[in-house]
Amino acid sequence: MAMGFLPSRDAFAFDNGWPSEPAVVVNSVLGRFDVGDASNGLCGGMVFAVRDYLEAGRTSPSVRPEAGTPLFRYLVSRLITSWDLPRGVAKYYQWMGLPDGDVSFALFGHRVVATRGVTWRTVVEELPAIRAELDAGELVCLGLVTVHSANPSDLGQCHQVLAYGYETVGTAVSLRVYDPNRGPDDDVRITVDAPDPTRPAAVSHNLGLSHPVRGLFRVPYLPATPPT
Repeated sequence: MAMGFLPSRDAFAFDNGWPSEPAVVVNSVLGRFDVGDASNGLCGGMVFAVRDYLEAGRTSPSVRPEAGTPLFRYLVSRLITSWDLPRGVAKYYQWMGLPDGDVSFALFGHRVVATRGVTWRTVVEELPAIRAELDAGELVCLGLVTVHSANPSDLGQCHQVLAYGYETVGTAVSLRVYDPNRGPDDDVRITVDAPDPTRPAAVSHNLGLSHPVRGLFRVPYLPATPPT
């Protein structure tokens, strides 16, 4: 396991359930503006913050912070960082619109790939790099694409988790992950089985999500110092 990480010991003791309140409050000369709604979740902020605490050699807080406190503001700021604007949001949106399997056509007796699907991008481009980072003892922040949609408002259905280990059985790769929706649970996994990456994969999970997981990719992590 990367860095000896276990959610039950190293993650926040609370889950990703938040009351309906502004994620960010901006006070200006024109008055107060409320931005976002914490009840939609702070998954990316919690993932980044847990990694921050671990890499700083500090214990993650056990009590859910109230709005306006330094820890709450920190989680929101880490959430915004986890979006990797603008390219990160663009990648979620691109993958949401892709098919699961490759799109190809016949040309002079050969198959020509017109579009690589979510499965190929996950299995061929992302999983080898994820496994290499985990083998090197690094935690890996992951973005999960859960819906097939061209509607930008559906971006909020995507999710973020923290990978800290994996197992392989045949063509299946099972990632051990910290899921903010499940809190400090050590038994959360995402399993991707794709004998042929050009075709849709069989993806199973026990995340705290109602949607299936279509694909996943690495989210660039930028360290920050947690509040005291």
